[in-house]
Amino acid sequence: MKQHIILFADDDASQREVAAYRLEQAGYTAITAADGAQALDLFSRHTPSAVITDLRMPGMHGLDLLAQIKSLSPDTAVIVVTAHGSIDSAVEAMKRGAFDYLQKPFSSEQLILCVEKALRVADIVQENRYLRQVVADKFRFESMIGTSPGMEAVFRTAAQVAPRDATVLLLGQSGTGKELLAKAIHFQSARRDKPFVAVNMAAVPETLAASELFGHAKGAFTGAIADKPGRFEQAHRGTLFLDEIADLRPELQGHLLRVLQEKTVERVGENKARAVDVRIIAATNQDLEEKAREGEFREDLFYRLNVVPITLPPLRERTGDIPLLLDHFNKKISAGSGAPPLRFSDHALRALSAYSWPGNVRELENLVERLSAVTETGIVDIADLPESLRRPGGASARLFVDLPDDGISLYDIEKAAIERALEKNSGNQSRTARFLNIPRNTLLYRMDKLGIPRK
Repeated sequence: MKQHIILFADDDASQREVAAYRLEQAGYTAITAADGAQALDLFSRHTPSAVITDLRMPGMHGLDLLAQIKSLSPDTAVIVVTAHGSIDSAVEAMKRGAFDYLQKPFSSEQLILCVEKALRVADIVQENRYLRQVVADKFRFESMIGTSPGMEAVFRTAAQVAPRDATVLLLGQSGTGKELLAKAIHFQSARRDKPFVAVNMAAVPETLAASELFGHAKGAFTGAIADKPGRFEQAHRGTLFLDEIADLRPELQGHLLRVLQEKTVERVGENKARAVDVRIIAATNQDLEEKAREGEFREDLFYRLNVVPITLPPLRERTGDIPLLLDHFNKKISAGSGAPPLRFSDHALRALSAYSWPGNVRELENLVERLSAVTETGIVDIADLPESLRRPGGASARLFVDLPDDGISLYDIEKAAIERALEKNSGNQSRTARFLNIPRNTLLYRMDKLGIPRK
């Protein structure tokens, strides 16, 4: 266990002697100083865990000593000692960074309890700083997986925009890593020590979306039993990640636009503007620009969000990264389970590279997790892969068994594919759009263009 050194500074020799005895009895190493200059010298040589200083000493005043210590070591807890009737001085010291104060005369119990509390808080601060550094290292752009040209372009743009505080719009299919990139941008920005708050707009019930984003006042609606800050207030001075932004209801789009323009929020049921300082990173797997053109998304809000667009490529366009991703997921899963990492045969790797990966990187990670649980030999061959991956080319290879020698119209191919997909899904347009892995509005646009009637 760490032996804590406590520095006690007071020009009263008897006070120093008694305090040192009490601290030693409590298991600490005590060092004492008769004035501020001596205390500062001892602090530089011994780096104590906490400092207790009288406010009134000859030469360097206690407030000056406090300022010097805080400039050298901002996290060191400084406890000030003040005489009866000098509370104003103690309050001033607290404003300047003192952890707490003791009023003379103080008991042994008061002294030790105050030191224990200061050390507990210092440990928490140190642990939080360590954890923040671990998280920041985890979300460094250099730590993200991908060497393909498409991903290198993504990392380059993200690294350029991260410190600039600009609004970012992340585009790409589900499973491509949009939230991971949003976190990386946050943790490489000046806001890294402030909150990163994520909200998936597709998962928020319509009736609660306004409350979720902007908060509500007590009694604003049934079940609002207390005031509640929304995600904007929770992310104050940090980053708010609005995932699946295309699913935001039209009436809330105008509200969001006002918040972004005015930098204030009003809780539901409350007529009071609250200032918020929030960086916005939005994401969608839909064509937001097309939705704006078709009137399904506010055009002015689209342009407000589309300041720096970054498109993450699907895994099928970066198959060269598959070996790197396999190695990463292997190590991650192996570290959690204790089992040795899997090895993939050349045949298996070729099959993985030929697959279309509709679920993108998330699907690949799930596959590695599944194979880790069921593969007994530790070596994955093509026979160990799911049937859909064993077929060369995956689903796309099964669309057509024959192409005529005299050619075929791409228009007809697309029309036939959509008509067949509609038939397969009993004419349900939403299911058909999901089946084709495209937004519903894109499906409707293509149907109209191809002359396929909406039923």
